[in-house]
Amino acid sequence: MWKLVQNWLRSAPITDPVDRRNAPVMQLLLLCYGLLLPLNWGWRILARGALPTEGRMIILLMDVVIAALAWVSIAMIRRGRFRPAIMLFLAPQLISLGIVFFQFGVQPGVIDPAPTILPLVIAGLVLGRGALWAVFGLLMLVFGIGFVTDIRADGSDVAAIRSALLNVPAGLISHLLITAVLDRTIQALRESLDESITRSHELQREMAERERAQSQLVHAQKMEATGRLASGIAHDFNNILGVILGFASQRHQGEPGAGDRARADALEESLEGVEIAARRGAAISRKLLRFGRHEVARVESFDAGHAIRELRPMLRQLFDADIQMETRIDPAPLPVRLDRSQFELMLLNIAANARDAMLGGGRFSISAGRVQIAERGQCIEIGLADTGHGMSEEVLRRAFEPFYTTKPADSGTGLGLSVVRDLAENAGGTVEVVSTPGSGTLFRILLPLAPANQGDASPAPATAPETTGSI
Repeated sequence: MWKLVQNWLRSAPITDPVDRRNAPVMQLLLLCYGLLLPLNWGWRILARGALPTEGRMIILLMDVVIAALAWVSIAMIRRGRFRPAIMLFLAPQLISLGIVFFQFGVQPGVIDPAPTILPLVIAGLVLGRGALWAVFGLLMLVFGIGFVTDIRADGSDVAAIRSALLNVPAGLISHLLITAVLDRTIQALRESLDESITRSHELQREMAERERAQSQLVHAQKMEATGRLASGIAHDFNNILGVILGFASQRHQGEPGAGDRARADALEESLEGVEIAARRGAAISRKLLRFGRHEVARVESFDAGHAIRELRPMLRQLFDADIQMETRIDPAPLPVRLDRSQFELMLLNIAANARDAMLGGGRFSISAGRVQIAERGQCIEIGLADTGHGMSEEVLRRAFEPFYTTKPADSGTGLGLSVVRDLAENAGGTVEVVSTPGSGTLFRILLPLAPANQGDASPAPATAPETTGSI
């Protein structure tokens, strides 16, 4: 119940952050005034069995006005007019104090200072330093009215005048000290708030710069991976060009006695071969351009198994002919949700490290499927294993550390695995590595299973688990 009340108090459409924080307390205070003042007077009238005297009747009317204006102020706050509402609430209070002091003198304010201190506190903490000192000046005017009333009541008695003047230091000094303390406190709070806002803006700027730096780092890693693919892709394009040239040369190799129809059929067959080879080259070019493009991360849901199958030709380009490549992918859909080019970059970075670890040949295998994790539920697990020289305990401990590398200075930046870890964690997943010197390395990437209602994942072919040898 109290939670609902808190949410209602905080839901006022106020733009200023300080006013928005003060609004719940002020609404509670106004509710108290709107309810308790009428109840207090009702209780007094019932207890005495009679209406107040003529002198007190004016105070009753002012309290009724203050209670009514408290409700009006609440309605104004609920419409986002916070400061005008507080001003509307303070004005009748000061007028009421002036009437009380005019009728009864300073003595009531000395005995019970709460009615004079509360406007100071509200004006200072809610409306600011300027309003604080303005209310202080008005209160001094109210005290002056009370002093005049005290003097006029006993104008012929010098002792009474002296007694009235004795209240001057008590009223002036106490309220001046309270006002000065409030002024200093408000100034300190405002300075702290300004510093907090400044730091918040600086933090937002640093976060934006860090995001830009990470985007540039990811792009740099893409270009590094693209460079590593270059030699294999150049070889593949040479093969494609050789096929195209071979089919093109067949147009001159028709049988001497063949008719026009036979020559046309041979030419059509050659052109079909050229078209198939050209389409393959265009597909490789599109894949490489899409991967290397520097663009804002586009989070999407896709089938991780389907993405690995499409990426397999590019991965093959990283390895020499003496390295076998195997894939074992669960035929069931493996939906994940992240930027697809970043997903591909993770696999390419790990595959590039595996290539460098198997200079004498070996086997690189990729597996993908669903696993049940006790703490996280069902996840997509992608395993990337090689039969290379492995990692020592010290290297394994620092594997994901930025700029740490065991390669020569001209062979790596030390950022590949660091980027893999950051990309996996940004997608809500994790990456682990298991390695033993001389026994190869296994990278295990765990990614959250994408919800079914967000599935724009590519469909996976319904086939048995796939295993391929050298590609």
